[in-house]
Amino acid sequence: MALHHCQSGEVAHLGMIDDPATATAALARTAAFEAIHLVVRAGQSIAPHRVAGSMTLYCIAGHVRLDSGVPVELRAGDWLFLEPGTPHAVEAIADAALLLTILFDEGDAGRATR
Repeated sequence: MALHHCQSGEVAHLGMIDDPATATAALARTAAFEAIHLVVRAGQSIAPHRVAGSMTLYCIAGHVRLDSGVPVELRAGDWLFLEPGTPHAVEAIADAALLLTILFDEGDAGRATR
């Protein structure tokens, strides 16, 4: 099943982290860019992987630990940049909502790899 991505000008309601119905949602995707509202609940983790493109994570709410060789913690208002292909994993310390953006360089496949 294909994920719904917003069309130009379409409004997406992301929901608040204290609403149990708020979940990860694909927002937009082009050949050069992808945006995802990433929701990770306390105790959940995302296994180590790599993304073929420059990546940013903006913590909208909550608290996560990101390990890209050196563990760092992100809380509401924190922003992080990773170079293309940087291995990383995410663990939620508390329920968290993040804005994930990926900028695909020309020729990138645009897919996560393990």
